[in-house]
Amino acid sequence: MTVQDWFEKRKEAQIQRRALEAKAAQVVENPDLWTKCVHCDAQLLKSDIEENMMVCPVCDYHYRINARTRIAQLFDEGSFEEMFSEIKPTDPLDFVDTESYKDRIAKAQEKTGLDDAVLAGLASIDGHKVAVAIMDFDFMGGSMGSVVGEKVTRIIEKAIELRLPVITITSSGGARMQESALSLMQMAKTSCACSRLDDEGILYINLLTEPTFGGVTASFGTLGDIIVAEQGARIGFAGRRVIEQTIRQKLPSDFQTAEYLLKYGQVDVVSSRKELKKTLANILSMYGSN
Repeated sequence: MTVQDWFEKRKEAQIQRRALEAKAAQVVENPDLWTKCVHCDAQLLKSDIEENMMVCPVCDYHYRINARTRIAQLFDEGSFEEMFSEIKPTDPLDFVDTESYKDRIAKAQEKTGLDDAVLAGLASIDGHKVAVAIMDFDFMGGSMGSVVGEKVTRIIEKAIELRLPVITITSSGGARMQESALSLMQMAKTSCACSRLDDEGILYINLLTEPTFGGVTASFGTLGDIIVAEQGARIGFAGRRVIEQTIRQKLPSDFQTAEYLLKYGQVDVVSSRKELKKTLANILSMYGSN
């Protein structure tokens, strides 16, 4: 190495160090602009993650996103037409735990701007018309109560009427405990609707996203003709800790991930978020959807 090369290398290192110091200062001065990746601890601009479809540009970790964001990412612009918005949750059991169910619903509605944990309607993907139900984990953990079950069932019935493929996009912790047996009944109701779809020969696609568990997995969430899972999504019935305590064994580190389920044939496709729209459009094209 020549003396000139040494000075050039030293100069480059100084420039890089100053850039890092400036970035660190910005983090302190503008904490609202920055966030730390929950997976790799990289310090990132929030805007960089948002521009990357809520995926970490360093480690490719897929952040959980809400229903409205999912609609904007997957469907043709302006094509989503919400249906059944008149169906709203009630409190038939007057349920109270640490607070009343009515208060929990009100807080969830204020937080998300949604009436309940699912949006249902008609949309298109690259021009292919579909009937869709999109769950939102931000609304009480995406739990399935009477409203979720009713909307999913109705959109399937509408798809049968219009002869449209159905896509359900799940993100849920399972059945809603505040509705007790009424929430469990939704498993049977939605499963029967899926059976009708099968009888009619209409394509049904499940898109499983982070996380999909409990009664949703055990009903309409995994009854599709084709099951697509988003990269890194956790999918199962009971949680990992419950299973380990029951069987008294340590489970593999990738247990219940989309990739693990693909390996053992429980899902058909694992897709990154950037490729999801293309993946669904390709499936619809092979099916012959208009």
